[in-house]
Amino acid sequence: MGAERIVVVGAGHASAQLCASLRQDGWAGEILLVGDEPSLPYQRPPLSKTYLAGATSLDELLIRPADFYDKQQVTFRQGRVTAIDRAARTVALDDGGTLAYDRLVLCLGARPRRLTIPGSDLAGVHQLRDAADIEAIRGSLADTRRAVIVGAGYIGLEAAASLRKLGVDVTVLEVADRVLQRVTAPEVSAFYERVHREEQVDVRVGTAVQALEGDGRVRGVRLSDGSTLDAQLVIVGIGVVPNVELARDAGLAVDDGIAVDAHGRTEDPAVFAAGDCASGFHARYDRRLRLESVPSAVEQAKLVSGAICGIEKPGGALPWFWSDQYDLKLQIAGLSTGYDEVVLRGDPAEGRSFACFYYRRGALIAADCVNRPQEFMFSKRAIGQGLSPQPAELADPDTALAALLRAPAAGAG
Repeated sequence: MGAERIVVVGAGHASAQLCASLRQDGWAGEILLVGDEPSLPYQRPPLSKTYLAGATSLDELLIRPADFYDKQQVTFRQGRVTAIDRAARTVALDDGGTLAYDRLVLCLGARPRRLTIPGSDLAGVHQLRDAADIEAIRGSLADTRRAVIVGAGYIGLEAAASLRKLGVDVTVLEVADRVLQRVTAPEVSAFYERVHREEQVDVRVGTAVQALEGDGRVRGVRLSDGSTLDAQLVIVGIGVVPNVELARDAGLAVDDGIAVDAHGRTEDPAVFAAGDCASGFHARYDRRLRLESVPSAVEQAKLVSGAICGIEKPGGALPWFWSDQYDLKLQIAGLSTGYDEVVLRGDPAEGRSFACFYYRRGALIAADCVNRPQEFMFSKRAIGQGLSPQPAELADPDTALAALLRAPAAGAG
């Protein structure tokens, strides 16, 4: 393998892990990492949190220090790949050059979904994708009295918390009936609405945006009821779209992401994909999934490395996620899709600490844990081992979690 080259397209969590895993797994050939930003791979989740609040620098967010890439003989090249020639095994770059590959790994990530309403191209309207977006937002804060955030998912709520810490007046607009509606139970949504209102965020659910208004720069947000909100800054957080165009244009299968098997292989044996852009078969759920999370990107990168180096690694780890807002750390274990029962440990209507457990047909499938690290670790172990404690015992704060890990399952999913 010494004469062969791997080209990794995209510089995020998956690609950073892939470079490390390839060397650990024995790849002795060339590794060329191509990213469209000037920086080496850096952590994305803190962008809407500590980086927006000015508490961390970009150097502090690097996933691995610069000397790691030197020591591991990984060459970084800034540029944008514009096309893949699978027959010739080359990729075209935006500067007119081409790169040959023996193996190609697409770690293309996802991009923010854009508003398609009048005024969405005004200055002062931002998305949260990369460090440049955050720097543009921070550069405009001196002239910002009020910010409006469109979308009350995790990104929107994290941005609201960061802006409040900076003293900015914030309004959050959500077209759905509650915040986090797509990913949490009503009890969790109500908790986050309460907390943000306690922090003086104006949260408006069931509210659609009709247009953004301004004179070259955004000055207001017109709502569907005809009213207008004053705004000098608008942040759009309405979800993401996987970057699949390169793969699709090269004739590779796309299914809510670049279609791969359980080890990141596409239908072309020389091309792999990992991270937010990849839609892969997940053994635990026995179906194709595209997971937008750092732990999943890291696991996928390790699986791709193993597939390239001839080391079949076990996959199907339990997905987990997190979100930081104010003094709240939300840790999520598993996927709650399809739940039919919610069990609460602690009261989300009071205080700032509780856990919400999701059951389906008597089986524990997921948990949202707010400032409850013990419940989170318990959930990861219980779900991973297929344990489902009786809901009444789990809800009882006097029941020791360790005892429940030894309890028989209450049902099967």
